[in-house]
Amino acid sequence: MFLGFLFFAVQLLFNLYATSVVTANAYDAARHVASSSIDHGNARSAAQARVTAEAEARGRMGRYATRVRAFDWSRTTPDAVRLRIRADNPNLLLFGAASLGFDHVDRTIVVRTERVQR
Repeated sequence: MFLGFLFFAVQLLFNLYATSVVTANAYDAARHVASSSIDHGNARSAAQARVTAEAEARGRMGRYATRVRAFDWSRTTPDAVRLRIRADNPNLLLFGAASLGFDHVDRTIVVRTERVQR
């Protein structure tokens, strides 16, 4: 019984940590794309910023980046950057792959586009 609770606690802590890492990296990626240094009127420049931000986020996540299913930038507008990120957490429990409700990370980050005031 004790080992069951111990494994559950380890799984819960791992999932909380993974959720924090994914959310923080998604926020940093969205903030990078929303930066005033990006020409948001130029589609090529904005697309390059998204590619760069995604590569940097995956680099910061290390091996966990292979569990990230998607970086979805499709709802981004010139006024706001919207990034939806989805990842799968590994199941460390011994008693199967029962869904515990925290085996997937699905976050949407919205950051307003920075504009230089003149």
